[in-house]
Amino acid sequence: PIPVQPAQEAGVLADDLSRSDGHPAGPLAGSGRGRLPTLRGMDRDLLVCHLGRVGYEDGLRLQERLRERIQAGELDEVMLLLEHEPVYTLGRRSQPGDLPMGEDWCRAQGIDVVKTPRGGKLTYHGPGQLVGYPIMRVDDVLVFLRTMERAIIAAVGEAGLSARSREAEGRDYTGVWVEDRKVASIGVHLSRGVSAHGFAVNVANDLEPFSWVVPCGLPAVRMTSLAAEGTPDDLACFRKRMAYSFCQAFGRRQRLVTPERLGAVELEPVGTLDS
Repeated sequence: PIPVQPAQEAGVLADDLSRSDGHPAGPLAGSGRGRLPTLRGMDRDLLVCHLGRVGYEDGLRLQERLRERIQAGELDEVMLLLEHEPVYTLGRRSQPGDLPMGEDWCRAQGIDVVKTPRGGKLTYHGPGQLVGYPIMRVDDVLVFLRTMERAIIAAVGEAGLSARSREAEGRDYTGVWVEDRKVASIGVHLSRGVSAHGFAVNVANDLEPFSWVVPCGLPAVRMTSLAAEGTPDDLACFRKRMAYSFCQAFGRRQRLVTPERLGAVELEPVGTLDS
């Protein structure tokens, strides 16, 4: 069972890709350029589960349990939608200077610091931010990431904001941007052909913790949120947009499931995410 604290949040990811098999991120053997990962038309379900607010490391353990079941063919692919308690997460490319105040200072502010196996650098997650963990079979990691970007752009657009990708500017600019302000981060980890980690969209979270670090390894980056840009969507409303856009982008049927269905028996629907 995965314990949940009923009113906190934070996250996982930065902006990049990583694989656990030692190979560089990119197409796997046998995958063709331009192919959508795991896309076989609208004949496959994506199990979508709203978890409420979950401790970061509890979320990691749940992802790994589900990934093992998907790798073994025991479970359909899953997307977890949740919030986290406040946390800075350090990806594989994080540098000591990304956390200039030091770990002890951060923890004194009530923000945990956790190293993760995902690609990318440092990011922050906290209450009011929508975190999505798609645990899916992936043919081409780069196409998977770009399809995720397009899904977020579509959802943000439905919320009334014009957003864009900056993929042409290099991997440090992975994510989704409103003009020059970053509204969503992406970072994935691939093991035996199945993804973990995913995306985080700033909906109504406090942006100040980003100013205490070097988010995404970009000293001059300006972070924003849907609320800061003046959109009326709350977390529950945007979560529905995001789930729909994600399934459309990947050609999947959305199938809502409970935490109990996934074996997370202690998860309770809490907060705005499940309203």
